[in-house]
Amino acid sequence: MFKKNLVCAVAFSAAIGASAQDSTSANPLNISGFVDVYYRYDFAKTAANTRTAFNSSYNSFGLGMASVKLDKTLGKVGFVADLGFGQRAKEFSYNDNGITAAVKQLYMTYSPTENLKLTAGSWATHVGYELVDAPGNRNYSMSYMFTYGPYFHTGVKAEYSFGKSGVMVGLANPTDFKLTDNPPRMFLGQFYTGTKNDKLKAYLNYVGGKSTDSTRGGQFDLVVLGTVTDKFSVGFNGTVASSTAKVRGKFADASAWWGSAVYLNLDPSPKFGITLRSELFSDEKMLLPLAGLGGGTVFANTLSGNVHLGAITVIPELRLDNGSKKVFFDKDGGSTKSAFSALVAAVYKF
Repeated sequence: MFKKNLVCAVAFSAAIGASAQDSTSANPLNISGFVDVYYRYDFAKTAANTRTAFNSSYNSFGLGMASVKLDKTLGKVGFVADLGFGQRAKEFSYNDNGITAAVKQLYMTYSPTENLKLTAGSWATHVGYELVDAPGNRNYSMSYMFTYGPYFHTGVKAEYSFGKSGVMVGLANPTDFKLTDNPPRMFLGQFYTGTKNDKLKAYLNYVGGKSTDSTRGGQFDLVVLGTVTDKFSVGFNGTVASSTAKVRGKFADASAWWGSAVYLNLDPSPKFGITLRSELFSDEKMLLPLAGLGGGTVFANTLSGNVHLGAITVIPELRLDNGSKKVFFDKDGGSTKSAFSALVAAVYKF
């Protein structure tokens, strides 16, 4: 009797599975992801010279992130669940603990019309040129603008597109918080446009509002992408972020930090590319103590190769940071204006 029931149960389950597979075959669940690892060497023999996100190490092998992304669209609705594990994910979700820190993105979408999409949940920021996911960048180390700008937003947003242009508006928790208790809200905005042949695209981004009852700020950000030839492209990112706090019940004058970077991308062959990122970053008002610039500026140049070996991309990289003040360390522990490092990273994408 038990064997007969078991056979019936297996047959019934198989029938349900086959039916479910048929009903979703036109809209399958998409699964993608990546893993990345690296080795980094600082020529001053110290990790203290690293002032940007994700690879603060010296003479050490490092783990970047193991990431898996699930997404599905069925008719007018869809969802994205994007999970990451490792140092990059930990720093990305620095306000979260436990399993919540593994959530890079988790949101649902509804598109009542072809041109309108509504989103609710948590998603990577629209601000900036670079992404938390290593396969999305040609340089492996991160810029100062990425490091000290927003990482993600949790809230709601609406996107409306018309031709090659579009707008986005949203309302979210304070930057980089998935959950807070009755906080002030941040306003999000974006306008984007491009040429008919997609060789020139521009994105004007904004995030701002009160992060607490006594502090407020805003950030304007511009990204421009240009395709010169099929082997050469240029990217630009410029950003300025201001903040102010209440003094004796009134908001004082705002102070700001800013940055600007140019990305020159050359791909002489399908198996090899090279990118030079030149970034000028300023924190003269000392709003970002973790940047450690001492009220000065830094001019950072990063030269990265991209060697494509099937699903694996190997990224050899040289980086030179030059500060306006002696904010870095030499190999004897003394102060110096420059820091020089090298790394090799490997990124596998599936």
